[in-house]
Amino acid sequence: MKFKGAIAAGHPETAAAAAAVLEEGGNAFDAVLAGLCAACVAEPVLASLGGGGFLLARSAGGETALYDFFAQTPKARGKGEGDFFPILADFGDAQQEFHVGMGSMATPGVVKGLFRVHAELCSMPMARIVEPAAALARKGVRVNRLQAYIFEIVGKIYTSNDACRAAYGGAMKEGGTLAMPDLAGALEALAREGGDLFYRGEMAGRLADDCRTGGGRLTLADMADYRVIKRKPLEFGFQGARLFTNPPPSSGGVLIAFALELLKGAALETVEFGSGAHLERLAKAMALTNKARLDSRLHESGEDAAETLLNPEFLETYRRQVLGRPVSMRGTTHISVIDGNGAAAALTVSNGEGSAYIIPGSGVMVNNMLGEEDINLHGFHQWPEDTRMCSMMAPTLALKAGGEEVILGSGGSNRIRTAILQVLLNLLQFGMDAEAAVAAPRIHFENDLLNMENGVGEEAVKILAGSFPQTKMWSGKNLFFGGVHSVTFNPSTGEFKGVGDERRGGVAVTVP
Repeated sequence: MKFKGAIAAGHPETAAAAAAVLEEGGNAFDAVLAGLCAACVAEPVLASLGGGGFLLARSAGGETALYDFFAQTPKARGKGEGDFFPILADFGDAQQEFHVGMGSMATPGVVKGLFRVHAELCSMPMARIVEPAAALARKGVRVNRLQAYIFEIVGKIYTSNDACRAAYGGAMKEGGTLAMPDLAGALEALAREGGDLFYRGEMAGRLADDCRTGGGRLTLADMADYRVIKRKPLEFGFQGARLFTNPPPSSGGVLIAFALELLKGAALETVEFGSGAHLERLAKAMALTNKARLDSRLHESGEDAAETLLNPEFLETYRRQVLGRPVSMRGTTHISVIDGNGAAAALTVSNGEGSAYIIPGSGVMVNNMLGEEDINLHGFHQWPEDTRMCSMMAPTLALKAGGEEVILGSGGSNRIRTAILQVLLNLLQFGMDAEAAVAAPRIHFENDLLNMENGVGEEAVKILAGSFPQTKMWSGKNLFFGGVHSVTFNPSTGEFKGVGDERRGGVAVTVP
């Protein structure tokens, strides 16, 4: 039987919307956009038409491109903080401060990305692509355990004003039904009228008016001048595979490439998966990658950073430290699709945590990217004006030596790169199948703390504790360690394998 394709995503309704489009003969790009629109309903904290993201696309003919529709800083900082205030998010065993309000909003790119990708890669009318999401938004989606947990963490944002309480307040618990009729209408209006409705028309006008009177930075000029940037993916080799990922100015892809280059010299072929030797070398590579990010000034320099970071001399300086020397020293969702012709789409999107501002009449909550500490490395209200923002998101494609095609990506803030790194290692270095590669326990090193997922063996824990004084063992699989949703396609057999990462509610659907 010839299959029409496969999808892996972070929610059953996201995957179902993509599958419905594949069933009707749509291609991978029709499907991934249908999934994106549905995610704005089913995964509302993580995905929004008011956010930003990236699509790594490979056509059936083999052409590969990266569509950058991430957030852009406003053209002017203005005076004072404006409508910008902290919210304390409760993670249970930890708390974190996020900043929200109209002053936290950067220019959103999702709608522009939706229409650019549709114009260049899709085969179905936009009205059909948004149809599953609009129907879901009117009917309402049942809030599952993961989405309820996410709402619990950032609930103060979604109940901070009358508009948010009216939209979300009664349906944030597990089992509740979240209906978004205004968003349904907005999706259908966009399909009829086009993206200018959002960037130059009524929606943009309402947003700009509210910012002007309410303490935001965005203007009609910010919206009207926003552009999607089509980039050449960062391409490199590892274990006989060709890999394509998000290039600078975003940092995740180049950091994954750097870590894999380091690990080429770590003799992983001589160690057993999951052993102390394997995980110690992996953890040291993570630590050195953090250090290299600063030494290369990747957080500052943007597009030219790959030259520095992947320079052979620069790499050798760090490779020597992987084996022998001691080390000194936020919300997203993802959708992967491959269709029966081999076209592949990996799409990662984020809305930060949401700004607590909903464009009136649209159901669209705008991002709070200017309130993200991870992105604003120079401090709040010090961001460079009219600049594409940096992100750790790294939709990735691996073309294996035997012809298999693997498309993947992850949510997870700063854990995105280490989650993808480990799945790629499991697939390419240790020869695991996709399901095992995603399910295997993970580690993550950051801020001098080595986090370990339950499943790391006792012997490995002892060895790691000798090299990393600060360690934390997590119970069970946890969304902290990312959510790598992947699809594998073997063109010689026509076989598909989709894997949704259970850490982030992942599901996979194969469409016959």
